[in-house]
Amino acid sequence: MVKLTDAVIARFEHSGERFEMLVDPYLAMDLKHGKEVNFDDLLAADTVFKDANKGDAKSEDSIKKVFHTTDIKEVARKIIIDGDVQLTTQQKREMIERKRTEIITFISRNALNPQTNSPHPPQRIENAMTEAKIQVDIGKSVKEQIPKIVSQIKKFIPISMEKIKIAVKIPATYAGKANVVLHKYGIQKEEWQRDGSLIAVLELPAGIKQELFSELNSITHGDFESKIVEEKH
Repeated sequence: MVKLTDAVIARFEHSGERFEMLVDPYLAMDLKHGKEVNFDDLLAADTVFKDANKGDAKSEDSIKKVFHTTDIKEVARKIIIDGDVQLTTQQKREMIERKRTEIITFISRNALNPQTNSPHPPQRIENAMTEAKIQVDIGKSVKEQIPKIVSQIKKFIPISMEKIKIAVKIPATYAGKANVVLHKYGIQKEEWQRDGSLIAVLELPAGIKQELFSELNSITHGDFESKIVEEKH
């Protein structure tokens, strides 16, 4: 459990009633953005309060009336996702920086420079975001913010988020190890041939095609076939 001194209040209001829990601020925001978390680490106490600062607990009847359960994990999930997490100024600043880094990494990994067909390095993305005066929103997930941010930084750097569909054929000797790598990149279809070879179709950001090929080259010593099936703009 998170220490009480490190916990913040998550608050949910319904029909004039207030429900509060003491939670880890970082795990709470991860949960709010769709990530799965360990509730044993998330919660400072298995108690739902009407006023956490005073230590006044809610009755089981009032909890069940609103949440239709007294399961503390389900109640906590509802309070955090549909309610507000009371962050300190320092916590907000740290989360903004963390989310900014996640956004830069995502764009660098998933976008490319259409003039060179190569990815933009993270520093170039960061510089463009600074020039565009991008304001990161900790209340939204990375993927929710990407379209607007890419649209804004296009004014400063040539950038494309196009995807490509690639078919690859791996010889039987390397198919097992290669299959593990392929699944990291999102296989849409796979077919195991009678000779033990593997044919797979993947859809992935154009910017990481070379990263995929580099991993496959390492495993197969260059002994694989590939073909771009489709490009999506």
